[in-house]
Amino acid sequence: MATEVEAWTIAQQHDGVFSMEGDLANGDEDDGLNEVEVNGNWTPQEKALHEARLKAKAKRRLRKSSSRNSNSESFSESGDLAGSDPNSPKGKANTNDRKSRTGKGRGLPKKGGAGGKGVWGAAGQVYEVEEPDARDPNYDEAKQGDTVYATVKPELDLNEKELEKTVNPIVKEFFEHGDTKEVQMLLKELNLGSNKYEFSSLAVSLSLEGKASHRELTSRLLSDLSGKVMSESDMARAFDKIIRDLPDLILDTPEAPQMLGQFIARAIADHALPMSFLDRYKGKVDCDYARAALDRAAVLLSMKKEIVRLDNVWGVGGGLRPVKHLVKEMNLLLKEYLISGVLSEAERCLRDLEVPHFHHELVYEAVVMVLESQGDTAVHMMVKLLQTFGKSGIITVDQMNRGFQRVYDELPEINVDVPHAHSIMETFVDLCYQESVITKQLRDTCPSRGRKRFVSEGDGGRIKD
Repeated sequence: MATEVEAWTIAQQHDGVFSMEGDLANGDEDDGLNEVEVNGNWTPQEKALHEARLKAKAKRRLRKSSSRNSNSESFSESGDLAGSDPNSPKGKANTNDRKSRTGKGRGLPKKGGAGGKGVWGAAGQVYEVEEPDARDPNYDEAKQGDTVYATVKPELDLNEKELEKTVNPIVKEFFEHGDTKEVQMLLKELNLGSNKYEFSSLAVSLSLEGKASHRELTSRLLSDLSGKVMSESDMARAFDKIIRDLPDLILDTPEAPQMLGQFIARAIADHALPMSFLDRYKGKVDCDYARAALDRAAVLLSMKKEIVRLDNVWGVGGGLRPVKHLVKEMNLLLKEYLISGVLSEAERCLRDLEVPHFHHELVYEAVVMVLESQGDTAVHMMVKLLQTFGKSGIITVDQMNRGFQRVYDELPEINVDVPHAHSIMETFVDLCYQESVITKQLRDTCPSRGRKRFVSEGDGGRIKD
C-alpha cells in the first residue's frame, strides 16, 4: 500500500507527463504513455501507476459505449449527431425512426416506402400484365400461360354391395324422371373411376325386372352415356358381366336371355357397343343362356331395317305412343273382356299401357260399346268392370267423370246411329250410380230423352202416345 502511495506522489510531481483526468479526457492518453516510455526505464512505482491508468481508461471507454447504445445515438463521419428526433425528449432517440443508425446512407426509407412484406407498393404505381413463363410447369401454350384450377374428387373405392346401395337409387329415380343429363352429372360427381362399368350392368339388371318402358329408358341411357361418361370398352365390360350373371338373373326373370339379346342388339345399333362384340364370343360360349342371348342379338342385327327397327325394339311405352294406337289397344282390351269375362287380365293389360292420364278414353269406349250392344249382358259386364277399376284406384274419379261427360256431349250424334241411345244411357247411368261407380251429381247431369211431338197446337198439351 505504501508503494502505491509513493507512486502516486511521484506522478503528481510530473504534471506535464502524467495528467490522469485532463489528458485522458481530451484523448491524449497515448501521448502521455509514450512520453513515459521516452523518459527511460520505469520504476516499480511508475509501473503500478501505468497499470492503474490503463484500467481507468478501459472503464471510461466502457461507460462511453454503453451510454451511446442506451441513447440510440450515432455519429456521422462529420461528427454530427444522427438519428435523433428534435421533438423527442432530451437524451432519447425516436425508436420508430426507420433511418439508419449506423451513420451510413441518406436516412431515406427503403425503396421509397414501397418495399417490405405485405406492402401494395408506392402510391400511383401501375402494375403491368405479367408475361407467362414458359419454364413454369403449369404453362400451357394453348392458353397462353393461364393457370386453370379444378376441384378433383377422389375415386370411390366401394365393394359390390356398397356400390349397389349407391347406384340403385340413381337408377330407380331415373326410371321416374327419364332425364339422362341428370344421371351423367351424378356419375361425374361420384367419380366411380375404374368401376364405372358397374353402373351400366346394374342398370340393365334392374330394367330386366321392370317394365318395357324401363328397358327403353335404359337403352337410351346407355346410348347417351357412351362417349361422354363411358367408353365402348366400359360398355363391353358391363355386358360381359351381365352375360356371366345370366344363370342368376334367370331365376327372377325367365326371359332374361332374350331381353339381354335385345339390349345387346340395341346397344350395337346405337354405337354404344363395338361391332366386334359378338365376334369375340363365337365358338367360346359354353352357357346355354349366354348362347341364347347372343343368338337373339345376332338375329336382330341381321334383319333388314324395313322389317324391324331396333330403336323400337322395346316398343313405344307410355304417353309416347300415338293416340290411335292407344285407342285401338283399349278397344281390343274391352272386346277381349266381353268374350272372356276375366277382370284380372283386363286390369293387367290396362296397367301395361302405362297411360293413367288417358284412362278416360277407356271409360268413353266402354260406355259407347254398351250403347251399341244388344242385350243386357254387356251392360252388366261393363258396370262390373268400371266398378272394379274404380275401387282398385286404377281409374280415378276425375278420369271416370271425364269419360262419362264425353259421352254426354256426343250423345246427340250417337243417337243418329243408335235410336234408343237415350234410354240405354239412362239405364246404364242408374246402374252405375247404384254400384257407386259415379256420383249423384254426374247421374243428374245425364241428358234426358228428347221432347215428344204434340198432336196439334190446340189439344191442350196432350202428348201423343
